[in-house]
Amino acid sequence: MVGIRSGFHQITYRLRSKRALPHLLASVLLWMGGMTIAHAQESGYFVTYDHHMEEPGSLEVEFEPTTAQPGGGNRFFSGLTEFEYGTTAWWTTELYLEGQKTLNDSTVFSGYRLENRFHILPGDHWINPVLYLEYERLSADKALKEVVGFDGQEDGLEPNGITRGEVEREVETRLILSSDYKGWNISENFIGEKNLAHEPWEFGYAIGISRPLGLAASPFACSFCPENFRAGLELYGGLGTADRFTFHDTSQYIAPVLAWSLPAGPVFRISPSFGLTDPAYGFILRLGVSYEFSGFGHAMRAFFTGRPR
Repeated sequence: MVGIRSGFHQITYRLRSKRALPHLLASVLLWMGGMTIAHAQESGYFVTYDHHMEEPGSLEVEFEPTTAQPGGGNRFFSGLTEFEYGTTAWWTTELYLEGQKTLNDSTVFSGYRLENRFHILPGDHWINPVLYLEYERLSADKALKEVVGFDGQEDGLEPNGITRGEVEREVETRLILSSDYKGWNISENFIGEKNLAHEPWEFGYAIGISRPLGLAASPFACSFCPENFRAGLELYGGLGTADRFTFHDTSQYIAPVLAWSLPAGPVFRISPSFGLTDPAYGFILRLGVSYEFSGFGHAMRAFFTGRPR
C-alpha cells in the first residue's frame, strides 16, 4: 500500500505541472507495473456462479474467448472482456463488453452487460444464497454466457447482417446457492431471463462442483504446485419458458473445467463443453485469463483526491 500511495503522490504532482500528459502516462505505467496483483477465490466455472464476491476495492479484469460451430454453419469466435469490481463486502458489480467474428461473415461488436450480485446473509453458511441481476443490450451475441429457454445451435446459423440489426434488451436474474465443504465448492444457479419486448420469461440452470488438486500449501513458491490447480465439472442448459417449462427440445451441456493460478500473476481457465441433446452445439471451447488488482478503489480515490487513504 505504501508503494501505491507513493506512486499516486508522483502522479498528482506531475498532473499539476505544465507538461502533465507525458509525465502522467509515464507515472501511470510505472504505478501499474508495481501495483499488487492478487487472486480472487477461483472456482474455475464459466457458466455457474458461486457465492464468493470480489474483495472490496479490488478490480478483476478478464478476457474470455469462446468458439463453437453450429451444424451446417460457420465457426465463430466470441470475445468477452469483463471488469469486476468489489463495491462492498456484500455487493459485486461487473461490466461486460462483447464482440464476435464469424468465419465467411463479418466481425461485430455485440454490446454490453451490466451485472450486480448481492450476498444476502453475512458470513459463511452451509448454503450461501446470492441474488444476481443483469441488464443486457446485445445484438449478434454469440458469447454463450448462459443457456436459457430453447437456445440452441440454430441461433448461430443466422448471418451477422441480420442479427446485428436485432438489438435485444433483456434482464437476467439468478438465484445462486453455493456451499464450501472440505475444499469442495458446490454451486447451483436457477436462471430467469426476460426480453423487455413483451416476450415470455425463459428459464435455465447451471450446476458446478470443483476442488483444488491440493489443499495444503507448499512451503516453497512454485507455479505447478497442486494447490495452484482447481478442477471441476459444470452441467447447464435450458428449462423452456413460462409458457412451456420443460427439458424437451432444450440444449443441455456437460463441461469439465480447469483453473491454474500463478503466484502473484494471472489465472488461466479452460473448459470444453459437450452437447448432450440435439439442439445443443456439439462442442464449445471456452478459455479465460484474468488479473486481479488489489486496492484498486483506494488507489483511484487517492489519485482523484490527491490524498492518501
